[in-house]
Amino acid sequence: MQRLFVALPIPDDVARSLAPLQGGVPGASWQSREQLHLTLRFVGEVDGRAAAALHDALAAIAAPPFTLDLHGVGSFGGKRPRALWAGIRPNAALLHLQRKVETAVQRAGLAAERHKYTPHVTLAHLHGADLGRVMEYLGAHALYAAPPIAVGGFILYSSLLSGDGSVYRAEQAYRLR
Repeated sequence: MQRLFVALPIPDDVARSLAPLQGGVPGASWQSREQLHLTLRFVGEVDGRAAAALHDALAAIAAPPFTLDLHGVGSFGGKRPRALWAGIRPNAALLHLQRKVETAVQRAGLAAERHKYTPHVTLAHLHGADLGRVMEYLGAHALYAAPPIAVGGFILYSSLLSGDGSVYRAEQAYRLR
């Protein structure tokens, strides 16, 4: 069994621009450089047969390369925040690719995603963080903007849960065409 997800990697220049955002909130577990990505679809635990079918379906995706921009920050969890993230400027090409990935996942025989897609880069997971501190953080970084990201492909990652957080490994890269 493998725990899989499909994502866009974050280039080094963008990761460097995110580094100053990763601090200042007690109770935050900040993502390491290696953990930064933009998820297109979390797949979950699959066996070897399902992983092979998923690879075949993802390899068949045809979509043009595009550019996207990270902009602003936000949180998930409302009054009990559980994560901080960097947002993505509205981008039709990204949503088009995400829909194609979702279709490929279903074509591979896996269940449809139940949640609405919200493109973001997770910066931290929160564990009992004070809402006031989170609101201060969001206000202080509201105007964050990163260098543009040229998206020429996407990656199927495996995720291994460990005591130090998740360890991600690129299993297969797919080029946009």
